[in-house]
Amino acid sequence: MSALTLRAAVTAFSPLAESIGADVGYGTAVVGVFGMLPTVMFGFAGLLTPILVRRFGLERTVLLAMLLAGTGSLTRAFAHGTGELLAFSAVVLLGMGIGNVVIPPLVKRYFADRLAAISSLYIVMVQLSTVIPAFVAVPLEQAHGWRISLGVWALVGFAAAVPWLFVLRDREGRDKHDVTALPAESHAAATAIWRSPLAWGMAAMFGMTSLTTYAIFAWLPKILSDAGASAGFGGSMVGLFALMGLIPALGAPTVVSRMRNPFPVVVGCVVLFVAAFAGLLIAPMGAPVLWVILLGLGPSTFPMALTLINLRTRTPQGSAALSGFTQGVGYALASVGPLLFGMLHSWTGGWLIPFEMLGVALVILLIGAWQACKPRMLEDCPPFRFGARAK
Repeated sequence: MSALTLRAAVTAFSPLAESIGADVGYGTAVVGVFGMLPTVMFGFAGLLTPILVRRFGLERTVLLAMLLAGTGSLTRAFAHGTGELLAFSAVVLLGMGIGNVVIPPLVKRYFADRLAAISSLYIVMVQLSTVIPAFVAVPLEQAHGWRISLGVWALVGFAAAVPWLFVLRDREGRDKHDVTALPAESHAAATAIWRSPLAWGMAAMFGMTSLTTYAIFAWLPKILSDAGASAGFGGSMVGLFALMGLIPALGAPTVVSRMRNPFPVVVGCVVLFVAAFAGLLIAPMGAPVLWVILLGLGPSTFPMALTLINLRTRTPQGSAALSGFTQGVGYALASVGPLLFGMLHSWTGGWLIPFEMLGVALVILLIGAWQACKPRMLEDCPPFRFGARAK
């Protein structure tokens, strides 16, 4: 239920951006700001969440995340100005960003013996929270107005908060112990993470995957419309792109958990990306469904990275530190993707240079994945010094 909240506020808003702007009173430039806001807030949440976890514990932090997501979704449905809409959107996105970071270490705490299965489950729910709101946003808006279409997702956030109240009740007394059980290790993980090659490799792998994915989400309809496709066809291809993410969400965690070094899988994903980019450049309407299928399979490195957060750490404290760093730095890098892709297209009048920029991102992804996929544990790598105790 928590994972089902983690993308709803993004994909529920995007299809309605123009109609909301006509009502509230903002132009296309502000739409770009809304487009950058998710990755900016996710990046900020990645840096903030480890601090919250050390202070309040994992369970209290995820409860806060769900309440922020629900409250932000509800309040922005009542916004009457651009500033209010941006502020309340930032609240819901902050809650979602905190949830992004804290769920992997919660999986490690409660399901250490079933990491692959539970990782697949929550990543599938993340993908569904991407797909479902995008498909129902416009029909809900046409039937009940944009405020209902946005505000209905508050119910998901509040509903996801309820089970955590029972978890906290059952863990009363122990949840405080969980926060302070390994204070030296928690502090060491929070500080040493910035000097870890493994952590930087994870951040590069996650960040470049997200940069490429968000750029495609933002610009795929325009790429196809320039090639002669209708707006409806472009929208359906975005839906197909999102749906394809369910396949790696189901399979990638199991594959990664069974491989000592899954780097060859990353190489295969990059090959899929390159083939799709070439198709969209050379013959975008020659086989658009094929190109989009390849594009949708390329970001298999996203569920791989989320699974590796737990496979490359020994403790929930290490997992929380690596999750926060990976997603904080990764989303900060990804936030420039859609904007830079669009700027390069405006400057050059074509799509070659923007796709070359994504090619550079894929090279960085490969370099980062080389570090992230090596069979080693974060706590055992310099500059960490608590691997032996964690064992």
